Amino acid sequence: MDWTDLIDAAFDVAGNSNKDNRDAALRTVEANVAPDERPVASTAGRHPDHFRKGVLVLTTHRLLYLKDGKPPVPVPLEAVTDATVTRTRINGEVLLVVALTGSHRFEDVVKAEVFAEQLRAAARLARQASRKALDAPAPAGSGGELLDQLERLAALHTAGALTDEEFTRAKQRLIG
Repeated sequence: MDWTDLIDAAFDVAGNSNKDNRDAALRTVEANVAPDERPVASTAGRHPDHFRKGVLVLTTHRLLYLKDGKPPVPVPLEAVTDATVTRTRINGEVLLVVALTGSHRFEDVVKAEVFAEQLRAAARLARQASRKALDAPAPAGSGGELLDQLERLAALHTAGALTDEEFTRAKQRLIG
């Protein structure tokens, strides 16, 4: 599955046949993906602040909410601590994503249970990969790479994904 297939499938589920919206969503995703980021799943849902449905895109790195060409609402998978689904008469299936960066509510989500399970599995894999990266010895490389790795560690620490002890240990491994 590539990015185009993922966006098309989500827009089909949302019942949105507007080609301009699809193209804008695809451009937004492609402009913001990391080199090793891959598509995982997508569905349609509505943010409580919007009347029409948007697209929920799950990647190997994050969850994105896309709507009408607006900047995506990203949720890093490493920060996701829980994803639950409830059902209400008014809002249909409600997906609540709890992350260290805040909680996010999406209403009228299509196949919410399946998507929530995919989200939980992807978040588990992202956290495992992050922990393995922290325990691995630092590769020899340029100073720019070291600075990038230190900035990423600092961001994880600030978001609460790393404890003070984990942050200090990982920083010492990188610096040597």
